[in-house]
Amino acid sequence: MTGNGSRPRIRQNNYSPLEAPAVGHWTPELQVSVVIPAHGGQYVLDLALAALSAQTYPGHLTEVIIVDDGSEPPVRLPPIRPENTRLIVADSSGWGPGHAVNAGVKASDGTVIQRFDADMVVFREHLEALMRWHHLTDYVVAIGGKRFIEEPVVAVEDMRHAVLHDALGEITDLSKAVLHSTEQVVINLDGLRRSKAPYHALTGPTVSFHRAMFDAVGGFDPAVIRGEDTELGYRFAQYGAVFVADLEARGLHIGLSTQGINPTETVRVVAPYLAHRIPLRRDLREHGGRSWLVPYVDVVFDVSDATEQQVHEAVDAALSGTLPDVRVTLVAPWSTLPRGRHSTLNEPAFELRMLREAYRHDPRVRLVDEVSPTSFPSPYRYVGPLDVLLEPASLETMIEQVSEGGPGLLEITFDDGREARLERTEAVGRALLLAAPDEPLADVIRETHGVRQEASAAFWPPRELEQDESTQEDDGQGTDSAQAPVTGEVARPAGRRSGRWPGLGGLRPSSR
Repeated sequence: MTGNGSRPRIRQNNYSPLEAPAVGHWTPELQVSVVIPAHGGQYVLDLALAALSAQTYPGHLTEVIIVDDGSEPPVRLPPIRPENTRLIVADSSGWGPGHAVNAGVKASDGTVIQRFDADMVVFREHLEALMRWHHLTDYVVAIGGKRFIEEPVVAVEDMRHAVLHDALGEITDLSKAVLHSTEQVVINLDGLRRSKAPYHALTGPTVSFHRAMFDAVGGFDPAVIRGEDTELGYRFAQYGAVFVADLEARGLHIGLSTQGINPTETVRVVAPYLAHRIPLRRDLREHGGRSWLVPYVDVVFDVSDATEQQVHEAVDAALSGTLPDVRVTLVAPWSTLPRGRHSTLNEPAFELRMLREAYRHDPRVRLVDEVSPTSFPSPYRYVGPLDVLLEPASLETMIEQVSEGGPGLLEITFDDGREARLERTEAVGRALLLAAPDEPLADVIRETHGVRQEASAAFWPPRELEQDESTQEDDGQGTDSAQAPVTGEVARPAGRRSGRWPGLGGLRPSSR
């Protein structure tokens, strides 16, 4: 996925520039693969397939793949179903919805993937309503509406007839359908246009996205058994996606929400999965002294020409601040270092060899030859001079200025003219999708998220510079050791003075 004219520059999540055609008044062209993970529940699956067989989206552009996720007895395909429906069985290497959907996507052919729960009965225009957004651009995640109903007693053929003739109200009491809390959030935030963290609305029963974007973020994490949809949504957000909630895509979830029935346990079972994978959920990382799978912020230093002592000081400062979930990435030509027999006391690359041994087993430090386009899936990345040590609160203060809904890039200038920056990964990800060849990514971020510029004093507060008594000059007023200390900017060790580092320079576009 690379930038092109079909991707409008949407600011934050305000997708108003996308003008979707009215349902029934446009011509579909894209093939969609509907993937439904199923574990038992044959009757409700039959109802779901009956509803899908009556969709307005063209049948020749639709395939449906049912993925049996270890059902006993195995699920089967009912007589009433969409014309192009297949049943596959998820392999035994894993289990759960994410594992099953990954298997279904792998077996499918569509340009767009539509994920449904097996107990979702959708209105006739549901697929068409969501698919119209994917015809406008390819970096949209489209989320359908859902309300909860108790399981109806209805024949499968009657369900198809009701959907086909927009008469679901005749076979179930729609006035008793329960509004999900997520749908209320969607309503309050203008279809998520005003949402600062729209990925929270991705809760599973009905969501669609382009296959290329799904593949780019790595698909579902099969290790996440509950909360897998929200976790995928978080990675979509860091990739730069825009989230569209379309309540014209109506659906009924058969069976009441588990969160409504048992809210405490439902939240508890999801928490550990999301705590490790969604650093923005700060409420889930309140336990001190823990290590987490995905860091909150990635601190990047070029150490190609640095001494061992310089690097130790910089790394120690970064890892001992007020934020506990920090990772440090050290960039240098590590792959060129000798691995066979070589001199241990002299060259080649003595300093780098010492650093490699010092950090190769530290899980909070990475050694890379080149810096990646973003620090995906970490939400923030700091890039700055190695010899300007981070203060304990520097990173936290920076993040406060660019947190969810804020600017996508913070540019920091030091007194000596050098620069540092803090990036929001989702903003850089969006810029990578949209930038024209050779267009600076910072220019794109300025359009989509905004750029803020600050002097270093905002994050390195002035400190007292102690003067050595042996070098102080008597000013004739007798103010020797009692002289008041001089206040000023942070004392910075001498170091490289280039405005941008090779390999860590100004934000430039990179194809995906």
